[in-house]
Amino acid sequence: MWRYYSALAALLLECLWLAWPLNAAGSNDPFGTEKYVVTGQFARSSDAALCPKDRIQKPLALADVVDLTLCNNPQTRSLWASARAQAAQLGSSMSSYLPTLSGPVSISGSSNKIGGTTTDSTQGNIGVTASYLLYDFGGRDASVENAKQLLMAVNATRDETLQGNFLAAVQSYYALLSARASVQSFQAAEDAAKKSLDAAQARYKAGTATLADRLQAQTALSQAVLNHIRAMGDVATAQGTLANIMGFDANQPFELAPAQEPRLDSVAERDIGKLIADARQSRPDLLAADAQIKAAEAQLAATKSSGLPTITLDGGVSLAQSRGSGVDGTTRNGNVGVTVRVPWFSGYRDTYQNRVAQAQLEGKVAERDRVANQIALDVWKAYQGLLTNSQALRAADDLMASAEQSEKVASGRYQAGVGSILDALTAQSALASARQQRVAALYTFQASKFTLAQSIGQLDLTLIGTNNPVRNE
Repeated sequence: MWRYYSALAALLLECLWLAWPLNAAGSNDPFGTEKYVVTGQFARSSDAALCPKDRIQKPLALADVVDLTLCNNPQTRSLWASARAQAAQLGSSMSSYLPTLSGPVSISGSSNKIGGTTTDSTQGNIGVTASYLLYDFGGRDASVENAKQLLMAVNATRDETLQGNFLAAVQSYYALLSARASVQSFQAAEDAAKKSLDAAQARYKAGTATLADRLQAQTALSQAVLNHIRAMGDVATAQGTLANIMGFDANQPFELAPAQEPRLDSVAERDIGKLIADARQSRPDLLAADAQIKAAEAQLAATKSSGLPTITLDGGVSLAQSRGSGVDGTTRNGNVGVTVRVPWFSGYRDTYQNRVAQAQLEGKVAERDRVANQIALDVWKAYQGLLTNSQALRAADDLMASAEQSEKVASGRYQAGVGSILDALTAQSALASARQQRVAALYTFQASKFTLAQSIGQLDLTLIGTNNPVRNE
């Protein structure tokens, strides 16, 4: 019998030896799975405590806007929580490499009265059962690999969403700058309309212009005032939208730091095939799709192993003690052995679970192919958009220069009494339209650079402040 007790003691000591370093490392994360929550270029966004919650105390540059968006947006906190949850799921899978210990502890008492005699008795029992999985044909390894790949997919999906939030912040930032520039251009148009009205009134009083001239000038001024009011409303809307993206209420006041007007640089003719290839190497959504395939492959292996035997080392020891009722004594029991569990028949459950896992794997492969095709389209559209916006900005510069000259000549001729009010107002309207088109083209061009960077998967904090957000390899 002593051989059984010694074997059982050895099993229990092995359990304690395996578990002790993990307990010493910290009970909250004994396997250290948090290290698999890769932070990458968005490490700061993982700590929401670094972001202000109530007010913004300084004028914001574009880098500040993006920084606040990444670490203060509620969606960002949700993404990091999902990653940590999947890391904990990985730890749960890794626990299968350790033995399990359990056991009952009980105590009971009774009192019997027969005639004038009362008999009391107590019984106590304590036991420990240990079980350690020795071999399961790879099922345990496959389950851990599945959890690891799912965590990689969560990390990549988080980065994809953060890049989307990054781009949304950039686009909203330039939309606000564009709205504010529009206010300035409409203010200039309103000032020009006032000058035309003053000139028309002066000429009307002098008898060199008709009442129709004065009324046309008044109408043009009213239209300019209306456009100015609407532009101010657009600024308020754009400011509220940007505040919301940064994780604040829409009425949160903030100021933007003075921004340099982006310089129109030449867009290099780059090999679109190389851009697509780069995107398929770095786009986080494709990385997530690849990780999902590997996770599905591991799940298929784990499912297949569930229909195979398992070999475990099991043992237990118990101590029971009784007192009273004429019986006093201690009983000790112990056992240790190797158990082979063979799943003979499961009602074809394993067969259909394998079919489910195989079909899910095929679905993940198809989804990866769809993402790869979409990436090619995204890069193509973003690159063509950048080229178009670059050319549009040059054309808008030429248009505004021509409109400024035309308005100057037409207004001068009217004030000199040799031109018509219609020519002057038409030139002013054309100039206001040219200013608006240049404002839109200017900030659309700048935002399109970041759109291309996002489509390639290169959008990160290091790109802010550079003239060209797309890295040149």
